[in-house]
Amino acid sequence: MLYAFISQDVADSLAKRKSVRDQHIARLDELKNQGRLVLAGPHPAVDSPDPGDAGFTGSLIVAEFESLQAAQEWADADPYIAAGVYEHVDVRPFKRVLP
Repeated sequence: MLYAFISQDVADSLAKRKSVRDQHIARLDELKNQGRLVLAGPHPAVDSPDPGDAGFTGSLIVAEFESLQAAQEWADADPYIAAGVYEHVDVRPFKRVLP
């Protein structure tokens, strides 16, 4: 089943994000290589694809997992959690309708 990971960053998270971004992306690449990643990306803090020093306010990931528990465990192990980037991550079942 698909699950949506909706995260909210702490204030001024950009430096923390940069410090572990490679580790975070490596986990996403693993899902992609397994054919389980639908989409992933951050929410810019300003209306721009490159927010610069404004940074990001959170992220959205949609990926396939065997259960909500497995999805939650994957979210809990994210390097952004350990580095204090995310204030909160909400993991929800997701039903893809379009496209």
